[in-house]
Amino acid sequence: MSEQDSLHRTGSTLDDAASKNPWDVLIIGGGITGAGILLDAVQRGLKAILIEMQDFAEGTSSRSTKLVHGGLRYLKQFEIGLVAEVGKERRIVYENAPHVTTPEWMLLPLLEGGSYGVLAASFGIRLYDYLAGVKRSERRQMLSREQTLHREPLLRTEGLKGAGTYVEYRTDDARLTLEIIKEAVARGGTALNYTKATRLQKEDGRVIGVEAQSTLHRETMTTLLATRIINATGPWVDVLREMDGSKQGKTLHWTKGVHLVVDASKFPLSHPVYFDVPDGRMIFAIPRDGKTYIGTTDTDFHADLLHPRMTVTDRDYLLDAVQFMFPSVVLSQNDVESSWAGVRPLIHEAGKNPSEISRKDEVFESQSGLITIAGGKLTGYRKMAEKVVDLVTKRLSAVHQKSYPPCQTEHLRLSGGHFSSSALFASFIREQTERGVALGLSAETAEKLVRRYGSNITDVFSYLEHDRPEVARDLSQEVYATLQYGMDHEMVCTPSDYFVRRTASLYFNIAFVREWMTPVAAYMAQRLGWTDAERDCMEKDLQVHLEEATVPVSAEHAPSTRNEAKEPVPLG
Repeated sequence: MSEQDSLHRTGSTLDDAASKNPWDVLIIGGGITGAGILLDAVQRGLKAILIEMQDFAEGTSSRSTKLVHGGLRYLKQFEIGLVAEVGKERRIVYENAPHVTTPEWMLLPLLEGGSYGVLAASFGIRLYDYLAGVKRSERRQMLSREQTLHREPLLRTEGLKGAGTYVEYRTDDARLTLEIIKEAVARGGTALNYTKATRLQKEDGRVIGVEAQSTLHRETMTTLLATRIINATGPWVDVLREMDGSKQGKTLHWTKGVHLVVDASKFPLSHPVYFDVPDGRMIFAIPRDGKTYIGTTDTDFHADLLHPRMTVTDRDYLLDAVQFMFPSVVLSQNDVESSWAGVRPLIHEAGKNPSEISRKDEVFESQSGLITIAGGKLTGYRKMAEKVVDLVTKRLSAVHQKSYPPCQTEHLRLSGGHFSSSALFASFIREQTERGVALGLSAETAEKLVRRYGSNITDVFSYLEHDRPEVARDLSQEVYATLQYGMDHEMVCTPSDYFVRRTASLYFNIAFVREWMTPVAAYMAQRLGWTDAERDCMEKDLQVHLEEATVPVSAEHAPSTRNEAKEPVPLG
């Protein structure tokens, strides 16, 4: 199959989308849950459209711990079914998108008086491997104290008994979401970012569509009609349920998770580590691309959903956690290069603290027919989508008097992952890295891009096979190829889309952002015809993202008065 996955070619404007009314299903929410629903629906033959009021994955789906993991800690809460399901799902994600999932041996230090004793850890990880269906080569190992320190010399020695090791899968959460959407669009779906549902349209008490508006271009309201409307808006699901008049019974419980990024020279971690801290929580420290990131916190959240921030308390908590487990690593607040904060949309459970609340998902169907999916984990996105689309096809079968096939996404390669086997990805990396070097890139840059874009790298490199236009004279080869690919194939509408969610540079290479932010804005302005005022708005938007990532606040923001609305950078 050729990868004709350009969102700009097969995605459309609001007016184009309205001209195709009615749709079988309209999904509100462009995070990983909505993306999975779009792909599943399209694969079953449904005419499906997804709208997202911000950029794709701009909310929770770009602010996770960036692991496709089974959740070892959920065994402590006896959530056996959840561990089994997401453990198996992570292997499926890896096979279908090896370019955005990387197996990593996680180290679980065992401390005197810690959360896990040696016997409990050995049994727990073995049970974890069994429930998750882990292949033999990736099953757990138990290490002695000496073996543990040999593997990771930075660990504290006091009270250290040994460690367990097991495999998790590191990912780029935003790009995983995007590759799912691109694959859905390539197969006939439609996806629109910066498109907000402003009102639900009803007829005889049934929801039959939405009034939608571009949040960038301030287009007049456009009506999108659909037989079924899906609310997959993550932290905003209760906002939409209020709009529907069906917010009752179970509601959301927001918690916030913060991660810090420091340079590897300051925290030269050899292996990912999942470790105890004195208050009983567990924290990850994970090396990635010359950096080490640490997280996450888990605290109740009642502030602005659009702009969750790292507070001084969050930062100091994580720095103290590093100091506890890695005593020789001395980090100051000035060593924190970047951060991100995300809001978890959990289903409220009275009397439980944030870390105790289940990560299970649940589907609600209101009297109007609005279907809401709440809760869940990034790793379980495909099963969540299956559950929702099963319900949708059941309802549509009654309306259309036809049957629909079951879920078909288990063995469906995602955009960028079109290899007959994940095992072939390594040889593909070598071949395409050589091609990138021949086009003038350094070997390091070429390999980084091949790993990021997978089988789509041929399209990225194609921009370097011809002379660059004059307007791109101030851009490096890397920036030009990846930015133009993003604009042509990944619906990059703002510099923030490019730096935050298409390349993750804001988190893991903030110097790259500062070096290229002005040339990127200038290039996009010329290519997209922005006025000086519009370009200024776009640059200010990126400056806001930079400040949010680097400057902690003393306390949480007050709740936003425009809680559910994106107020980005209007064009025109």
